[in-house]
Amino acid sequence: EVQLVESGGGSVQAGGPLNLSCTASGFTFEDREMGWYRQAPGNECELVSLISRDGSTYYADAVVKGRFTISQDKAKNTVNLQMTTLEPEDTAVYHCADPPPADRGCIAAKQFGYWGQGTQVTVSS
Repeated sequence: EVQLVESGGGSVQAGGPLNLSCTASGFTFEDREMGWYRQAPGNECELVSLISRDGSTYYADAVVKGRFTISQDKAKNTVNLQMTTLEPEDTAVYHCADPPPADRGCIAAKQFGYWGQGTQVTVSS
């Protein structure tokens, strides 16, 4: 059975950091591009960042604004998201997923890829 399990979420004050991890079982990251997505209540799901098999990265600049770093540890089969200088607007449930190559948006990732249950990030002002 394939599972993606996110961890590391929590409550933090604005300006603080959090480090999220996503651990996969049932498949390896080596063959896949992995992504972090987030969804806040009342908002549409957003792509936050992607990391490809060769380690190249993509960031949704409007979301990340240079504050987040995605990385992968192939030996541990984890994908991490280091978040710094968090803002209340970053409050959301953060999910990891492996989106299909043709469409890396939220809808496609949920429908055609593996989608973790998510970890809550709450940033207070």
